[in-house]
Amino acid sequence: MKSIMKCIKVSEIGKFSHESMTIPRPGPDDVCIQVEVTGLCRTDLKLIRQGHRDLTLPRIPGEEVVGIIVEKGKNVQNFPIGQRVYVYPGMWCEKCDRCKINAENMCTHMEIMGFHRDGGFAEYVNVPAKTVIPVPDGLHPDHAVFAEPLSCCLNALELAQISANQRIGIWGAGPAGTLLHRAAKTFNAKPINIDPHPDRCQRIDGYPECPDIHFDIAIVAVGDRNAYASAIKHLNPRGTLVIFSGLQKNESIFEIDFNDIHYHETRIVGAYGCCFRHGIQALSLLSEKKLPVDDLISHQMPLDNLNQGLDIVEKKLGMKVLLYPMQNN
Repeated sequence: MKSIMKCIKVSEIGKFSHESMTIPRPGPDDVCIQVEVTGLCRTDLKLIRQGHRDLTLPRIPGEEVVGIIVEKGKNVQNFPIGQRVYVYPGMWCEKCDRCKINAENMCTHMEIMGFHRDGGFAEYVNVPAKTVIPVPDGLHPDHAVFAEPLSCCLNALELAQISANQRIGIWGAGPAGTLLHRAAKTFNAKPINIDPHPDRCQRIDGYPECPDIHFDIAIVAVGDRNAYASAIKHLNPRGTLVIFSGLQKNESIFEIDFNDIHYHETRIVGAYGCCFRHGIQALSLLSEKKLPVDDLISHQMPLDNLNQGLDIVEKKLGMKVLLYPMQNN
C-alpha cells in the first residue's frame, strides 16, 4: 500500500482544497478502508458551502462510503483484509440513555464521519471496526453506497410507524424522495410524490402539485418551507408529519395552530440520520433487488471533479452523483 493519498479538505466554510497527506494508520480497534465509491448529497453541499451544526474544522467530508479493508488494528478479528464493506457513518458510545434504547443516532457523544471525524472524500479512510457492515456478495459497490441514504429513509419510515395500505405523501422526488417512495412500497404502503420538476416526477409517477387527497403519513424530503405548509394541510386526522429535511435558520420558524393538532390528533416527528440496524436492512433490500437504484445514478466522476458534482446537486441537474477517489481525472 502506498504511503500518500489524495483527499478533499474543508478548512473554512465555503472553500475546500485538493490535498495530499500521509495515509492514516488504523488504531487497535479500527480498520483502514480503500474508498471505492462515495456518494454526494445535499448534506455535503450544505456542509462545504454553508457549514453545518455538527461540523468541526478542518475536515475531510464524505459520509456515504463503500470500500475495501486494506489494514486493520490488532484487536479487529471479525473482518478479513480484502472484505468489501459499507461504513455506518456514526460512532456511538453504547453507554448513554439514547444508546440504551437503540437510538444511537441520538447518542450524547455521537461522532459522525465527515463531520466530527474525517470521511470518505479521500483515497483511504480510517473508521472504527464496529461501524462497518460487510457488503453482500453480488451487490455492486455503486449500489451498496445507497445504503446510507436508504438507511435514513428507513429510519424515517420506522419513526412514522408505517404499515401496509397507508397512503403516504412524499414532498420531493430527488434521490431521497425516490428512495422514500420505493422503501414505502416494500411495506406495501401507497406512496405518492409531489415535486415541481417533471423529469423527477416521471420516474415514480409523481405530481407537480399536491392532488386533492389526504395522507396517513406526510414526509417532507425537500428543504422548502411551502412544502411543510402543504404537507400538514393534507394530513388525515391522526396523520403523521415527518420532518425529514431541515430548513435554513431564517425559514425554520412557523406559526402553527395547536388547536388543529389537538382536534385532529396529529403526530409530528423529526427524522435525522439513521441507526446501525438500518444499514443492515438497507443492504438486505439492495442485495435482494427489492429496491432498485441503478436508474438513480445520473453522474459518475473522479473525486477531483467535486466542484462540478456540487454544482449538479445544487442546481438539481441530475439525481445521484457518485465520486471515485481512486480514479484519475
